[in-house]
Amino acid sequence: MTEASRDTGTTSSVTHVITVSGMSCASCVGRVEKSLKSTDGVVDANANIATGKATVIARPGTVTPEILARIVTEAGYAAEAETRDGGGDQADAGAREAGRLKRSLMLAAALTLPIFVLDMGSHFIPPFHDVLHRTVGQQNLYYLYFVLATLVQFGPGLRFYQKGWPALMRRSPDMNTLVMLGTSAAWGYSVVATFMATVLPEGTANVYFEASAVVVTLILLGRYLEAVAKGRTSQAIRRLLSLQAPTARVRRNGVEEEIAVETVVAGDVVTVRPGERLPVDGTVLEGTTFIDESMITGEPIPTEKTAGSEVVGGTVNQSGGFTFRATKVGRDTVLAQIVRMVEQAQGAKLPIQSLVDRVTAVFVPAVMAAATITFIIWLAFGPSPALTFALVNAVAVLIIACPCAMGLATPTSIMVGTGKAAEFGMLFRKGDALQALRDVDTIALDKTGTLTKGRPVLTDIETAQGHDRTATLRLVAAVERRSEHPIARAVVEAAEGLSPPDATDFRAEAGFGVSAAVEGRRVAVGAERYMKSLSIDVDAFSAKAEAMTGEGKTLLYAAIDGTVAALIAVADTIKESTPDAIATLQRQGLKIVMISGDNRRTAETIARQLGIDDVVAEVRPDEKVDAVKALQDRGARVAFVGDGINDAPALARADVGIAIGTGTDIAIESADLVLMSGDLRNVPNAIALSHATIRNIKENLFWAFSYNTILIPVAAGVLYPAFGILLSPVFAAAAMAASSVCVLTNALRLRRFAPPVPLQGERSATASPRAEAA
Repeated sequence: MTEASRDTGTTSSVTHVITVSGMSCASCVGRVEKSLKSTDGVVDANANIATGKATVIARPGTVTPEILARIVTEAGYAAEAETRDGGGDQADAGAREAGRLKRSLMLAAALTLPIFVLDMGSHFIPPFHDVLHRTVGQQNLYYLYFVLATLVQFGPGLRFYQKGWPALMRRSPDMNTLVMLGTSAAWGYSVVATFMATVLPEGTANVYFEASAVVVTLILLGRYLEAVAKGRTSQAIRRLLSLQAPTARVRRNGVEEEIAVETVVAGDVVTVRPGERLPVDGTVLEGTTFIDESMITGEPIPTEKTAGSEVVGGTVNQSGGFTFRATKVGRDTVLAQIVRMVEQAQGAKLPIQSLVDRVTAVFVPAVMAAATITFIIWLAFGPSPALTFALVNAVAVLIIACPCAMGLATPTSIMVGTGKAAEFGMLFRKGDALQALRDVDTIALDKTGTLTKGRPVLTDIETAQGHDRTATLRLVAAVERRSEHPIARAVVEAAEGLSPPDATDFRAEAGFGVSAAVEGRRVAVGAERYMKSLSIDVDAFSAKAEAMTGEGKTLLYAAIDGTVAALIAVADTIKESTPDAIATLQRQGLKIVMISGDNRRTAETIARQLGIDDVVAEVRPDEKVDAVKALQDRGARVAFVGDGINDAPALARADVGIAIGTGTDIAIESADLVLMSGDLRNVPNAIALSHATIRNIKENLFWAFSYNTILIPVAAGVLYPAFGILLSPVFAAAAMAASSVCVLTNALRLRRFAPPVPLQGERSATASPRAEAA
């Protein structure tokens, strides 16, 4: 798959994504990246073991996905250009690989079990050993073990040779090389002991067929469990894809027909029945309905849709049937964009991964050197039979040191963390923001549309003596219905349900107010200066007007038949979710700063209501960037939250840009994290998830590094002189497989993450369409 060209800051570039199978450890990732980065035209490359993908940034016109796939294939890994948007290829490839591993594991286990039972049984049950010797004979048992172990070694175990030998020839050994060398040494030594025992020193003709077979089986078991666990980490993508309706009912040439959703084109008229999922994005043409948009917005309450309303593919029609015109199809739909955001975040490489990269660059060669040194030391100084001890311990070092756990430690946590974020309507557009957000200590917030609803609403109506509040509002709304001003719309919305009558003889004076005849009475609505121009006295409301002005509200006066009837206040009110969000952020120890283009009095009023101490007001869009930079210059790590076009520069400048998903496209494109619902409570939720994910990654890395640091010396035999303890290759293989499974299991714990501020009305994860979405 090739994404659109973009500006990297110095030159334009294009991003290619290819699917890579066969990466099994951190060394594999390094090799894939090295082969890609050495290609002419490639600016950067990032391979991800958990997603099974490589993302390549290249100069336009220099390489194609097919060329890149061929280069990776030549490096020893199966690769192909990604052809579908939305992660379907990844899910299918993962399922196929898990299926292949399961079949190989079952065959290996069936062949290994007789060796294990017969060999171990004869060791631990003396009567069983005597019966086997009398009836079968030791040499015949060796022949049987040889046949079964050889079938395991070059049947299910052939995959290790197919990957490990080419890597060894290129002088870039990996985990497959370690397994290949270790099991081949055990198997080869056993073959010599079985068929040419006389060439070995006396007392060293021992067979280790059970070790080679059991090691192959256990490593296949570990890989199968890894594949299953990795499948769980990518459930976010599969569940998002399941929201795509497979077909659409469209009207073409006057005939309604059901077609595959892939064949819908922009401009088609689509019919939707109650209970159906919308196939694509569009604009309602006919009908009224309520649509469950929780998978997009996170809000559990269905949204009313009428003619002209925008609708989103993947959402569910609740009640009435309607038709809409398709405006965005295929990769342009909101659902497809969400899938791409989640995929990109899951495939990202965090700064913390650089430590792993540096270690694994030299890890496998170092392990091979350690195994060689182990063999030499035991052969030179070990007890009799020294050759046997040398072989067993060298094989144990090779087997136990496979860096699978290190390769899985970071990407699996990222996959689970970003998938969990999507479940709560938090989309990380850039994966490294997941780590950067944890280090943020200052939250800078835009006011309008972020802290507030972004539109004026009627907050107060004070009536003069002798005037009824409802009747007055009804008359005022009748006049304001004729006006297009945002404040007029706020008044009309407040009077919804009062059935305002028709107004005639409508007159508007720009910057002053409007008037009209309503039910035989003259009604005038406007600012104080408009009332004065009509010689209407408003002094009766002076005290209340002063108090409301101090609260940052916009005032209107209504006069009926030449006498003031009411004082009306309109304001951009605080979102219901904002106080909880601010309080939680402050409990998390973060400094809160409001940066607003609004006048200082209004901004400080909002800040005072929310308990925000630091306010930067009356700033132009370019000055918002300066305000963010000023905070950074004082040593702060800043996350900026905004929703408008004028917020885009500040979003890009901040250490982490957080866009309200209900805002403009350009703001979202400038952000690192998108809150789809527009609910500010997801800011502290995202920060908490960032802390949980990075903590999980550190736990994984600690386990992976500690495992190798502690057990490689044990496998080499350092405990033998003092305690007589040696680590069998069989137990080394079991420990190696267990380490990878432990890392994956720990990463999957993130699926139980609970946000510190649950969204209002949120349903359980099993019942919520958002949980189904991600």
